[in-house]
Parts: sequence; C-alpha cells; structure tokens
Amino acid sequence: MGSMLASYLTLAAILFCIGLYGVLTKRNAVIVLLSIELMLNAANLNLIAFSKYGVVPNLKGQIFSLFTIAVAAAEAAVGVAILIALYRNRGTANVDEYNELKR
Repeated sequence: MGSMLASYLTLAAILFCIGLYGVLTKRNAVIVLLSIELMLNAANLNLIAFSKYGVVPNLKGQIFSLFTIAVAAAEAAVGVAILIALYRNRGTANVDEYNELKR
C-alpha cells in the first residue's frame, strides 16, 4: 500500500514539474494555459492519492478534488476567453507581447 502511494506521488511530481517547465519557458499563451492545467491535475492526483492511501482513508480529498476540477474548468474558460480577446486585439499569442494593458 505504501508503494502505491509513492508511485502516485512520483507521477504527480513529474506532471507538476512538466507543467512548471511549460509555464516558465514557453512563450505561447495556449501552452502556458495547458501547463497550468497540468499542474492543477497533478495537485488533484495528490489529493486523491492521499484520500485513498492516507492514514485514515476518507472521501474528503476526492470531494475537494471535484471542486478543484470545477474551478480549473472555469479558469480555463476565462483564460481562453481573455486569450481570444487579446489575440483579436494584438494579433499574436506570444506572452512577451502582452506586457502592457493598453497599446
């Protein structure tokens, strides 16, 4: 049972590191949004793993993970809407071009 928890936590750490690398190094805003979603999914995997394999197994982590998924979906919708508006205004999806509020 302990090795399963370690496997899930290792997978979540790898996913989080991949997402962090994408956020810090990529210039395309779509890739940055996808990387943020990857980091949130890694956190959800941790919540579910600790909920199932913790000292006292319960459903609290899984329920909290469902709320996190709902917040992540709303964040993705708002992020894509802002990105579309910025793309229409500026004509690029490059994050380096979005450093000013007005042109």
